[in-house]
Order: sequence, then C-alpha cells, then structure tokens
Amino acid sequence: QVQLVASGGGLVQAGGSLRLSCAASGRTINTYLMAWFRQAPGKEREFVAAISWSGGLYYADSAKGRFTISRDNAKNTVSLQMNSLKPEDTAVYYCAAKIGAYRSSPAAYDYWGQGTQVTVSS
Repeated sequence: QVQLVASGGGLVQAGGSLRLSCAASGRTINTYLMAWFRQAPGKEREFVAAISWSGGLYYADSAKGRFTISRDNAKNTVSLQMNSLKPEDTAVYYCAAKIGAYRSSPAAYDYWGQGTQVTVSS
C-alpha cells in the first residue's frame, strides 16, 4: 500500500505561482508512475501531469508551458510547480500513483492522496 498526502494549495491571484507537494509513505515510489489530477466543482476529475519512474514527462495541454512536475525518489515526494496561474486552474488537486505505463484516465491509478485546494482569483 502507498499512502499519499498532498499539500501546498492555497489562494493566489491570477498570474501567481504555487508549488504542490505529495509525500508518499508505505512504499518507495521509485517504481511508480506519479501524477497530478484536478477536479473543479461540477466537473470530472482531469489529468494534469505525470512523471514516470525513469523521468518521462506527460502534461495536459492546459498545463504545458506553465506547470512542471518533478520527483525526488530519495525523499519519496512528487511536486507540481504551477506558474502563470489562471482562474480556470481553480480546483482540488490530487496526487496519484500507479504501476506501469502512463495513462491519463483516473481509473487507471491505484493510489490517491486526499487533495489540496487551489483557488486562483481574477
């Protein structure tokens, strides 16, 4: 079992930045593909970014050029640096983990954190 705890959310003005962190426990995550998803009120959970065990990067179009996902296997953490934030980025952000190849569907992920709220004001 992998336990994930997301943190770093908050309220920020449009154009600002936030850095989300996801701390894993229970197992080392160095063999897991790690991802961030988000869910806005009334909307389905959507893929934001992922990083494979070997460092391969995957981004949603909405995140490309603004968000950067990274991992520190020694610290068992994954981060999401979010720059140039927009009001439409407002959502609860979740970290997730899976074994195997990249997938963008939330159903493919085995472990989830509790979510951290990001609110971007205009």
